[in-house]
Amino acid sequence: MQRILAQAAEVSTDVTDPLSFWEYGIYFVAAIVITVLVGRTLFRNGRTFLVDAFHGREEMADSVNHLLIVGFYLVNFGFMLLFLATGSRPERPLVVAEHLSWKIGIVVVVLGVMHMLNLLILNGLRSGGMKSAPPPVPPRY
Repeated sequence: MQRILAQAAEVSTDVTDPLSFWEYGIYFVAAIVITVLVGRTLFRNGRTFLVDAFHGREEMADSVNHLLIVGFYLVNFGFMLLFLATGSRPERPLVVAEHLSWKIGIVVVVLGVMHMLNLLILNGLRSGGMKSAPPPVPPRY
């Protein structure tokens, strides 16, 4: 903790690097837009999957859907903030583009991994529930 406080005291507060501000601003806006658009899409389109995973219990599916989106936003916004700094100042616009592609690429990969993990877990719930359900009755002709 003392090391972190010492490093914070050494940080200069002089605003002399406009490329860093452009980089941070573009990254922050892009990451927020991507996270919100993906989150809204997952929330809206995930309901059907969740209703099926919870065997038609809509109230439970809606509750879990809401909890998932809150967790999704918290994890992703926290990750975005932790990943904001690059450790080096950009010296030219090309370096800004390289930093942005790295940062935004990582955010997108993390979003994709989180989505796949959620699908695997929910599909396991769905499959497990189907195994315990009675077999379907064949139609009578």
